[in-house]
Amino acid sequence: MKQMISLKQRLLSLDKDIRVAVVGIGSMGKALVYQIHTTPGMKPVAIADVHLKKAIDCAKWLKVDYDIVDTVQDLNFTIQTGRLAITDNAELLASSNLVHVLVESSSSVFQGAMHAMKAISNHQHVVMMNFEADLMYGPLLLRAAEEEGVAYTCADGDKPTVIKKLVDEINLYGFDLVMAGNVKNFQDRYTTPDKIAFEADMRSLDHKMCSYFTDGTKVSVEMAVLANAINARTAVPGMHGYRASSIYDIFKLYDFDKDWDGKTPIVDYLLGAEPRGGVFVIGHTKDKFQQATLGWFPPDIGPGPYYLFYRPYYLGHIEATQCIAEAYFESTARLQPAFGMKTNVFTYAKRELKKGEILDGKGGFKAYGLIENMDNNMNDPGLPILLSDNLILKRDIGRDERITLNDVDFNPEHKPFKLYFEAAGMMSPRRPRQEPLTSEYQFV
Repeated sequence: MKQMISLKQRLLSLDKDIRVAVVGIGSMGKALVYQIHTTPGMKPVAIADVHLKKAIDCAKWLKVDYDIVDTVQDLNFTIQTGRLAITDNAELLASSNLVHVLVESSSSVFQGAMHAMKAISNHQHVVMMNFEADLMYGPLLLRAAEEEGVAYTCADGDKPTVIKKLVDEINLYGFDLVMAGNVKNFQDRYTTPDKIAFEADMRSLDHKMCSYFTDGTKVSVEMAVLANAINARTAVPGMHGYRASSIYDIFKLYDFDKDWDGKTPIVDYLLGAEPRGGVFVIGHTKDKFQQATLGWFPPDIGPGPYYLFYRPYYLGHIEATQCIAEAYFESTARLQPAFGMKTNVFTYAKRELKKGEILDGKGGFKAYGLIENMDNNMNDPGLPILLSDNLILKRDIGRDERITLNDVDFNPEHKPFKLYFEAAGMMSPRRPRQEPLTSEYQFV
C-alpha cells in the first residue's frame, strides 16, 4: 500500500530547488522571501524593488550572498552561481528562463499585472500577492497562463485564498455555498492618510496604505477578487458589513431564506466580530440526515439548514509557500478569476469635491471604494478606485456620491484603462472632444 506523500516530502525529494523570484520587498515581500528561504526544496533566486536598498537590506538580513544586476544575462549568471540576484527592474525577473515561479507582491496595480504577463510569456508560473492587479487584470492574466500552459494563482495566506479553502471544503462535503465572509476589526469610511498617521506609524505602515485598509476599500477589493473566483455577488454596493460582537451573530443579522436566491453565493463581512481577523462561509443543506448529524456534533455551527464554518486566522506569508509548490508540481491554482470580472470596486467621494479637483486614488484624501456587481454597472459605468489616481473631476461631487467614468477626464486608450475594459468585457467608451491635459496631470 502506498502512503500519501506530503507536500513537504515532495519538496525534500527534489534534486534541485524550485527557483522563486519575488517582486516587491515591502513588509509582505520581505516576509515572503524569508519563508521561501526557510522552506526546504525552495530557493529565492532573485528579488526586485523600485527602492533598491530594500532588496539589499533584505539580502543582508537573510545573510545571503548577492549581486546587483541590470541585465537578464547578469541575472541568469548570478542565479547559476547560487547567489541572490538583486535589481530595481522587476521586468528582468519576469524575463528570465531560469525562474520557475514569480511571486508578485508589489503595490503597483498596472505594473504588477505587466510583470505577471511578462513572466507568463516566459513560461514562469505566477503567484499573485498583488490582489489589486488581479482584480483589474486577472481575466487577461488567466487567459494568457492557460494559453502558455503555466499556473496563475492568487497567493495562499491572505483572506480571499483562505476563504476559498473553506469554500472548497464545504463543496466537497455536499453543502451549497450561501455566503463567503470576512471579519474586519475596524472601519472609518472617511479616514485620511493624515488622520490615520498615528496608527500607521505604530505599525510601521505607509500612511496612505493604512488609510486604504481603514476606509473599507481593501475589504471590498479582497471580496471582489473572491467573488470573481467563485461566481458570487454582493447584495448591496459595499456589502452590508454589519457590526457584530460574535461571528455567531450572523444568524441574527441575515435572513438567508430572503437574502440568498438559492444558487448564487453572496460575499460580505462582519465588523468587529470575535474571533477577530477570521474568515467564514455559510453552507446550506436540505439533507435531513446531515442536519440531524450536525445537530449533535460538539461544535455549534448553527441552527440549520444554514451552517457556519469559520477559521479564526490567516497567516500571510507563512501559508504562501503551499501554492508556490502546488503551482510548480501540479500547475494548479488556489484562487483565480475563473468566472471573469463579476464584480469590481468603484469610487465614492469621502467629502464634497469640486469640479477641477484631482483624485488621489485608493487610501487617499478624496475617495473610498465599494464593491459592486458588474452587471449593475454597465449602463452608467463607475470609475474603478484602482484607476482613479490623478484624474480631474468634470463636475461637483457630493459626499458619498458615486463617481462614474463620465465624471472624470480620462483617456480610454491609455493602456491601464484599455486593458481594464478588455478584462471586464466592456466596450471602451469614446473619448469626448476636450482640451488636452497638461503634462503635469498625465496619468500614472
